[in-house]
Amino acid sequence: MKTIWIIIFSLSVISCNKSKSFSLDKETAKILKMHHAQREYHFNKDSIAFANQLSKNFISVNKGEISKPTKEATIARYNNYFSSVEFVKWDDVSEPLIKFSDDGTLAYTIVDKVVTITYKNENDSLVEEETRFAWTAIYKKYGDEWKIDHVASTNKPSVKTLIED
Repeated sequence: MKTIWIIIFSLSVISCNKSKSFSLDKETAKILKMHHAQREYHFNKDSIAFANQLSKNFISVNKGEISKPTKEATIARYNNYFSSVEFVKWDDVSEPLIKFSDDGTLAYTIVDKVVTITYKNENDSLVEEETRFAWTAIYKKYGDEWKIDHVASTNKPSVKTLIED
């Protein structure tokens, strides 16, 4: 009888130490779907859907600053941005690099993107601006749903072209 309890105890310990398995292909597809949806959100000027991808713990590192914007602040910021520009291009230079933690609860993407926008400058002239961005986004799984917990972003100086005067 003692042997049976030792076996049961051993199996319990082993099963508790096993990490939860996950489908790399399935989870990669989910992350890519979120990544590609961000392009739609920019072209459709959907700041709410964009902000819904972010977790309540979201932290941004951008332009030398660390911030923890609220969802409302993120929506307001993107409403302002989206209403002042037209998107011409928001395209990956290459497919994002995606990596996962061993237990499948964290993932990150490394993104290389070119963004081209047009807007009216202070002289009411139409300007086209192209910027190359690179960023790392860290995704965390909350239940069965991925959310973006952190983004660290950088960009090369943009190239501005006056389209009409």
